[in-house]
Amino acid sequence: MTSQPVSAGPISVGRRSHHPLLAVVAVLLGAYMTNFHSRLFSTGLADLRGAFGLGMDEGAWLNSVAMAPQIFIAPCVAWLVVVFGVRRVLVVPAFLYAFLCLAIPLLRDPGTLLALHVVQGLLLGLFVPATISIILRNLPMKWWAPAIAIYVFRQAFAINSGVELVGLYVGQWGWQWLYWQDVVLAPLLALCAYYGAPREPANRELLAEADWGGMLLFGAGLTMLYIGLDQGNRLDWLSSGLVVGLLAGGVLLLALFCVNEALVPQPWASASVVLSRNIGLFLLVATLYTVTSISNSTLIPNFLTSVAHLRPEQTGPFLLHYGALPLFLMMPLSVWLLGRIDGRLMITIGLAAFALAAWMGTRLTHDWGPGDFTGMVLIQSLGHCFTFLPVVLLSLANVNPARATAISAYIQVLRVDGVALAGALTSTWLRQSEQVHSNLIGLHVEQGDPGVTALLSQLTHRFAGTAGDAGAKALSTLSGFVQREATVLSYIDGFWLCFWVALVAILLTALIGRAPVTPFTPAGR
Repeated sequence: MTSQPVSAGPISVGRRSHHPLLAVVAVLLGAYMTNFHSRLFSTGLADLRGAFGLGMDEGAWLNSVAMAPQIFIAPCVAWLVVVFGVRRVLVVPAFLYAFLCLAIPLLRDPGTLLALHVVQGLLLGLFVPATISIILRNLPMKWWAPAIAIYVFRQAFAINSGVELVGLYVGQWGWQWLYWQDVVLAPLLALCAYYGAPREPANRELLAEADWGGMLLFGAGLTMLYIGLDQGNRLDWLSSGLVVGLLAGGVLLLALFCVNEALVPQPWASASVVLSRNIGLFLLVATLYTVTSISNSTLIPNFLTSVAHLRPEQTGPFLLHYGALPLFLMMPLSVWLLGRIDGRLMITIGLAAFALAAWMGTRLTHDWGPGDFTGMVLIQSLGHCFTFLPVVLLSLANVNPARATAISAYIQVLRVDGVALAGALTSTWLRQSEQVHSNLIGLHVEQGDPGVTALLSQLTHRFAGTAGDAGAKALSTLSGFVQREATVLSYIDGFWLCFWVALVAILLTALIGRAPVTPFTPAGR
């Protein structure tokens, strides 16, 4: 299949509003609000469990039901916008979302909380997917790349500044602000969409040809996969019939989706779109980018929490200063370079930055604190800007405009299920690695060993005179040392995983063909 270039005509033609910039502001605000809510929710989940009085299992399911509805609705949002218009898709849902954010912190019944988080997740899933298409339809061509850069910027910025916000809200303002910040932002989104988007009648022709079966199969299949991945590590994967059923059911529904798309007269998101060499490789590189960036979004913050025993309010300022603020310099630099050099080279540089940062993490010890991660986080900021922006822009450059809705659906898969896959892979990798290292270290901690005996004697002497059995305390402390070092070694293995994934992504990037001449490539400007 030959990739077709993006042309200004099919994308930019449309009914323009009298305030098109406000429509762009609305979707960008929605994208930022979605990413920040997801980051704040996942980072502050332990505090939310305590606030709502939920156990570990209930808290884990709260996370799943809050995120899974996003992927059910997100793939078809671009199609919904084309058919019903921006106003119908965004305005009322934004006000309803604000109401739910106001009400949820006031509730305590677990069943009601889960139900309202499902509805909230469905609404939240509406706010991101239409962003790129709205940008291309409402802005002059020269502003496409900078506007998409602002859209891409949100991901890395939320990752590195979200921890600081969690520390601020939970430590000073109150945990309720994890929800209440959107009570302010969502109405603003609605107003921008209302005054910026045109009054468009519903496209009855497209509505009559709707591939409802394909949308339901695709969304339901991906949702089942997401929940299976999210719960897999906790329930020990194939040992759980629920996880096996979810994963198998998701795969079956996606297989039926492919059959459906091959048979219906007007397929909504034909799977053939990913058979293009460049598009398929870009999607693979984007998935691997999601995995290798776990070194920034998960490994560093979790190490500082589990090993250094720091709270979000203690680690947040560090990630903000060295991970988030440098993006304000690096993202404009990446936009400027994209107009002058091949985007594939930039992707390679970005992935190499992640590989270098991960390699630096393999020198980890239990003594590391935030300051020891400074160089890594700065390099990761470069990696974010130099990888994801050219991946998005070059993917658009290789898309036939007639298939823009289909590629939008698959991008949303990466946005939510890709993150779930990366998180599940990393969690399982760390858990299994920690168990292996704990066992191996334990083999060298034998009763009667002179070194072990000397250490226990020192610890017993230290605890002498304190309440309780000094010998038992010494043994417990030694066990804690073993656990700590096993955890450190598991994080080192996690950084090695990110290193090798980055190298594989670099190799795949080398296989990507040159993009057609478009507004997103140097020769097209």
